[in-house]
Amino acid sequence: MTMSTVTVTERAATRIAEIAESEPAASVLRVSVEGGGCSGFQYKFDLVGNRADDDFVIERDGAVVVIDPVSLQYMEGAEIDFVDDLIGAAFKINNPVASASCGCGTSFSI
Repeated sequence: MTMSTVTVTERAATRIAEIAESEPAASVLRVSVEGGGCSGFQYKFDLVGNRADDDFVIERDGAVVVIDPVSLQYMEGAEIDFVDDLIGAAFKINNPVASASCGCGTSFSI
C-alpha cells in the first residue's frame, strides 16, 4: 500500500521554524493522532528533540515535522497549515481521510 504524502504549507513551515528557533533543545514538531476529542480522534502537536527511526519526516524551509507510522495512516494525503484569523492562530490539518471534524478543528472522525 502506497501512502499519500502529508504536506506542510509554507505558512506552517515558517511558524514551525520560528517556534523551533526559540526552543533549540526541541527543534522537531511531532504531529500525532490520539483517541479522544469530540469527534473520536484528535491531533496532538509536541515539540521534541529527536525523531524515531520509523517516523515519516517532512522537511520544508528549515522546519522539520515527524509523524509516527500509526498516526500517518489516519493522515494520508493531509496538509498541515497554520492559520491566523479572528478566533486565533493555530495549526490546522486539512485531512481528506476525515469524514467529519469538530468546530475547533483539532478533532475528527473517519
